Amino acid sequence: MNLSLIDPFVLAQEYPDTLTEKLISGHSTCLSFNHKGDYLASGRADGTVVIFDIETNGVARKLKGHTRQIQSLSWSRDGRYLLTSSQDWKCILWDLKDGSRVRTVRFEAPVYIAELHPFNQPTSTGRRLRHKTNQTNPPLRPLRPQAPSGEEVDPAVAAKQAAQDAKHSTCVTIFTAFGNHIIAGTSKGWINIIETQTCTTIHSMRLCNGVVILLRLASNGRDLLVNSSDRVIRTVIMPDLSQLGIDLEPSAIKLHVEHKFQDVVNRLSWNHVTFSSTGEFVTATTFMNPDIYVWERSHGSLVKILEGPREELGVVEWHPGRPMVVACGLETGCIYTWSIVSPQKWSALAPDFGEVEENVEYMEAEDEFDVHPAEQVHQRRLDQEDEVPDAITLDVVKGEGDADGVESFILPVLMDIEDSDSGEEVVAVGPGTMRRRTSGAGNANANGNGNGDADKPAANSTSKGTTRSRRR
Repeated sequence: MNLSLIDPFVLAQEYPDTLTEKLISGHSTCLSFNHKGDYLASGRADGTVVIFDIETNGVARKLKGHTRQIQSLSWSRDGRYLLTSSQDWKCILWDLKDGSRVRTVRFEAPVYIAELHPFNQPTSTGRRLRHKTNQTNPPLRPLRPQAPSGEEVDPAVAAKQAAQDAKHSTCVTIFTAFGNHIIAGTSKGWINIIETQTCTTIHSMRLCNGVVILLRLASNGRDLLVNSSDRVIRTVIMPDLSQLGIDLEPSAIKLHVEHKFQDVVNRLSWNHVTFSSTGEFVTATTFMNPDIYVWERSHGSLVKILEGPREELGVVEWHPGRPMVVACGLETGCIYTWSIVSPQKWSALAPDFGEVEENVEYMEAEDEFDVHPAEQVHQRRLDQEDEVPDAITLDVVKGEGDADGVESFILPVLMDIEDSDSGEEVVAVGPGTMRRRTSGAGNANANGNGNGDADKPAANSTSKGTTRSRRR
């Protein structure tokens, strides 16, 4: 494969500005890049997970194991494993090497969030937070909101605090950068920091008056992004929790709110938020609006509004290493990509290719246009035809590994991937409500029945045909 035609020095702009691509494979409901950024996982409304290759925009693998809508996707650090949660009450850990299921865990309710530990194998899921240890038969331990353990032991105060904790419910959870702590957001607007090993709350802070909808961590692990139901997006500066017990005491933990992003004029609600690859920008999709807002954190100002298609956008994700943003539409389920359209570097086509600004005199080599015998040319072509091209083996380019030294997993090329499914398999029956298109709908349309009730006309036409045959 030729080297990239995009000159990296031309990409001075750090955020995208143009809608460039559109991917269609069923009705997408959630998206997630792997840590290297060469694959994009898409969870569909029918329970299928589709892995896209970013370079070719082709389908690299399809995972079928869920029966209902996919709610969240979480990649392992090396990119080999993928954890999916669904409304069918199950979480499945996939091995992308062969598409097999490593483990399937069934819960007692729909699972809305599932996160893989950054280094080990435990997972945490919400609505009700559960923690799984790395054992053969790991137990599931519910973690409910509670006050941090301190010196206060007054029974009256403890009873009052327990009554307040009973009114809270955990809505969203994420691991910290090293996985030693879990950050949880509650329905009352509180942020709880929980130790992973002991499952105890070491710090609590009321951040807002609404429900904490989403939590995201920047690449540095110190910046927290919070989306809440009060229509305000907050960036919070966290202390270095890895120094807890060494240079930092639990009582000295403080969360500082850096910026508050909101639309003061229109009072827009935000569907989904995310950090940029460097953490310098904040991106959000809006409720009942096709635009994507991009803010700059250094000044806290709005720098760009990405104009999207004529539909509301849901989940938005920023590429880990490029100025590229992807989002999925709520109505059609298509995946839209915004990036930078830059001039191409044609010198990447050949090592000795050089671009000139004005005409220069060309010096012809001595044997450049020598005429070779026809038999020699024909034999050379036959020898090239005997070579079997290798279209499966992937060559790893040096320098493309992760910055932390983790060996990246390369998804093997499969030649039997079926064609991308049509987005018309899932139809919208209401705002935010989707259902599968029944098989009778296609038969009804083929027979010319357009009254919308696919099953009854097909049954009536069959019964009439049976009656006529009996009369004859």
